[in-house]
Amino acid sequence: MVQATSEKFRLHVKDETQSFQASIEATEVAEGLERVRIVLEAQQPGQPPEVEIEWYHPIVDIFAFWHPALYRNKRFYVDWEKGFSSKSSSFAPVCSLFSRSGRNRLTFAFSDAMNTVELKAGVNEESASFICSVKLFSEPCSPINRYEGTLYIDMRDMPYYDSLNEVGQWWAELPDYTPAPVPDAARLPMYSTWYSFHQQLSPAEIEEQCRLSKPLGCDSVIVDDGWQTEDNARGYAYCGDWEVCVDKMGDMRAHVERVQQMGVKYMLWYSVPYVGIHSKAWSRFEHKLLKFLPQAGAGVLDPRYPEVRSYVIDTYMNAVRDWNLDGFKLDFIDRFQADEHTLHKDDPEMDYRSVPEAVDRLMSDVIQRLREVKPDIMIEFRQAYIGPLMRKYGNMFRAYDCPNDPLENRVRVVDIRLIAGDTAVHSDMIMWHTDESVESAAIHIINILFSVPQLSMRVERLPEAHREMVQYWLGFWREHRDVLLDGKLMPQSPESNYPIVTACNGSERIVCAYEDMVVNPGTELPPVVIIVNGTAKKRVVVEWQADWSEADIAIRNCQGKTVVLRSGVRLEQGLHRFDVPVSGTLEVVRR
Repeated sequence: MVQATSEKFRLHVKDETQSFQASIEATEVAEGLERVRIVLEAQQPGQPPEVEIEWYHPIVDIFAFWHPALYRNKRFYVDWEKGFSSKSSSFAPVCSLFSRSGRNRLTFAFSDAMNTVELKAGVNEESASFICSVKLFSEPCSPINRYEGTLYIDMRDMPYYDSLNEVGQWWAELPDYTPAPVPDAARLPMYSTWYSFHQQLSPAEIEEQCRLSKPLGCDSVIVDDGWQTEDNARGYAYCGDWEVCVDKMGDMRAHVERVQQMGVKYMLWYSVPYVGIHSKAWSRFEHKLLKFLPQAGAGVLDPRYPEVRSYVIDTYMNAVRDWNLDGFKLDFIDRFQADEHTLHKDDPEMDYRSVPEAVDRLMSDVIQRLREVKPDIMIEFRQAYIGPLMRKYGNMFRAYDCPNDPLENRVRVVDIRLIAGDTAVHSDMIMWHTDESVESAAIHIINILFSVPQLSMRVERLPEAHREMVQYWLGFWREHRDVLLDGKLMPQSPESNYPIVTACNGSERIVCAYEDMVVNPGTELPPVVIIVNGTAKKRVVVEWQADWSEADIAIRNCQGKTVVLRSGVRLEQGLHRFDVPVSGTLEVVRR
């Protein structure tokens, strides 16, 4: 065991060969902001040893914990628990500890988003402190003779979301982490076939949904699993060849053209790592797998083989050329994980030892080749592969599947938004039972207003009131997209699942209240303030901190119909109750 120290930071190196020299140096960039540089050096290239950076942080005015894999449970870890892992294909190396009022107390992140990194802040009972740590090289990587990484430590007293946003900016400025450009089409609502059709697809029905959803506000369609197989059993045993099921889909090129002639972009689903046991490709790749998944009837391709990467890349290139696709939904990238038998596999046909490095090479080559054919190609990734490295290849990050669950959808999209910068963050596909009240159906859209909506309902089966509601809310979203997507995002209380979320720019402030709480829009208000009633109550209570001598007030229901219109109202500081319908809006405009 080799150790290096830099005041409060200790570097533990488990190097039995003692071939690597380790050093650690902490630098204060600004008050409360530190960068800790870790360097490993050896005279000859070799497998780097396991490294752990450790330090203590007192638990003072710290109420909850956030990292990208927690979802609804923002509890503390304890020091004997395992932390959470991040790598190129899953999550991001960042944690945040914050106060009851949502102020940052400790945010730490690491510069290496490619290799497996384990982060932890565990409660130490003896000292009432967190033992914080970052562990590196717990999995094989390519031989190296030098490694440099930076630990980012932020203890500034600022909103937790500002600290996380700055971490995202820091990553984006690192060499080789430049985010992919985002086409405008990736920032507009989309129709998805998954929940509405699953694998039971037909060109005529897809085209009909495009025809019906386009007037509602959906400018693209994502055609999900099913186009490549006659099987409708929801497994992956037939994945891997990626040939059109002609009996089901007919002439794919002609079908895509008919959709595009409606002004709708066409995206197609692929499960990137899976090769099924019933595919023709199985015999070719059954010995080049990271693992086999019996329940899926498929294996996970090993991207450490050049042949595997070439096959995957050629598959997507042929699809773009043959069918003129506008984008891809590339699924299950986080399944690129070796098992205990393949983790240390050494095959002369492989050109990488590290799975994360091979995934990075695969996805870098995919996006480079696709952009050569179509510069504005759209690439959707799904949680959990939403880290800074994934922003290099994907320009759409979608929340993990949470069908018919507006609360989970809200939590997931906000979690992604906190570190995603200007990458387009999409909701999971919205669905609900058509017997729901129109107000309850609207809640599904209201909960994901701060992301790009994806709709997955059979539009012709929607009651007329539901159609009017969808058209109104997608229209509202498009009208205020510059605030909802590009404004400053201020989500309150992560530990309570973001009960109030605010976004603002210089001209508008939009506040969504999801729980029955007093809404405080803030002090320095722009000319337009909109409060969305995402609660089950027929009113909102607002703590107004400004003093507007004249304002116009409009209250609308969930279908956009005005129920109250008042002009020249004086709004003084204090508590105000407004009778706002469930799933309705209160709009206040200063004269």
